[in-house]
Amino acid sequence: MKKAESTFERIMSDPKQKKAFEKEYANFLLSELILDAMAEQDVSVRALSKASGISTSVIQNLRAMQPMNITLKTLNALLSSLGYELVARKGRHYVNLSTL
Repeated sequence: MKKAESTFERIMSDPKQKKAFEKEYANFLLSELILDAMAEQDVSVRALSKASGISTSVIQNLRAMQPMNITLKTLNALLSSLGYELVARKGRHYVNLSTL
């Protein structure tokens, strides 16, 4: 007997829906990373804004997973203010984007 596909499996088998899911999932992960780091370090939106030079509205939108396009510069400012480095990796080759 053939096992019924789950909703997730059906979505992932459609290339358009899979691409949309992956895009939204990346936004979700970014939001979670920022929220977790802020909570762990007890950093408020205003404090992060002041430390990073990024407006409070951009930070609030990221936290709320509002659709927006942010620049690499903005992402780097936020993450570095929270103690993270932005790194690109291909195999064993790493490029630290925080220093660019």
